[in-house]
Amino acid sequence: MLGKLARQHDPNVLVGFDHADDAGVYQIGLGTALVQTVDFFTPIVDDPYTFGEIAATNSLSDVYAMGGRPITSLALVCFPEKGDLNVLERILAGGLSKMMEAKCTVIGGHSIRDDEMKFGYSVTGLINPNQVLANKGAQPGDRLLFTKSIGTGVISTAIKKGTAKPAWIDAAVKSMTTLNKAAAEVIHAHQAPAANEQRPMTEHAFAVHAMTDITGFGLIGHAREIALASKVSICFYASRIPLLEGALDCVRAGYIPGGLKANREYAECMVQYDDGIPDEMKTLLFDPQTAGGLLISVSAEDSPDLLRALSAAGVAAVEIGEVVADSKPLIAVKA
Repeated sequence: MLGKLARQHDPNVLVGFDHADDAGVYQIGLGTALVQTVDFFTPIVDDPYTFGEIAATNSLSDVYAMGGRPITSLALVCFPEKGDLNVLERILAGGLSKMMEAKCTVIGGHSIRDDEMKFGYSVTGLINPNQVLANKGAQPGDRLLFTKSIGTGVISTAIKKGTAKPAWIDAAVKSMTTLNKAAAEVIHAHQAPAANEQRPMTEHAFAVHAMTDITGFGLIGHAREIALASKVSICFYASRIPLLEGALDCVRAGYIPGGLKANREYAECMVQYDDGIPDEMKTLLFDPQTAGGLLISVSAEDSPDLLRALSAAGVAAVEIGEVVADSKPLIAVKA
């Protein structure tokens, strides 16, 4: 809807909403820009503290996805007028724990009465204007690395139905409460320092050309944004895409969230599959993720070294595809 309104022209806006990027970037001085994002949603788990952790992890992720460092946040609360305030306190405590882990200071917030509980944050970060990692920039020949497994959407639906197995819940919660901080720090540490940045040059600067986090639009939806913004096409290898424990079981049992159906209806027209790929796998490519992993477009030469650096930092990244020249289909999924 923003695209239908009068356009603002501000030369300090380095990244706006034109290419559906994860966050906005606004230059405030030589060598300094703000990264700004906002995200909030309804509970997807029963435990209030865990819900707060997930909401904070999800909100912080967009700053990491741009290559930024979160510094401050504002809490957004929708809570029933007669709700148990002990529940709200636990939600806020869970969120604060992740903000503290991210070294991001909660400086306030806003609350309204609402029969349906919602929680999240507006997060502000810092970044060097010359080191922004947006959707735009992926190059043919790049390899696509992914830092988490997919399936939180279908597992969350099973949780709401009361049928999720404990092992599925544990795997999904661990994923949704793991910050993308470590991965973002590895990438930043191996970026070439900007001209005015006081940081020693690493032994080898990795050529990371684009990055996004996989969240509500699923793997295909966010890959589509990279492909369109970069004017390239993308090839995924289904056998390499990591899945959370229980994700396939959830699809087979019919625990399909509405967001997944909407993603598939919108974007599947741009996808071509190899023969033999199971429909359950095709379905999960559109699963809306919460606090999902980073999808990183890096040069083929640097992909192995970046994978090793991420692994050394405790990030279980895998190479799941590659960028190819602009062609049809926009996204190919091979066996």
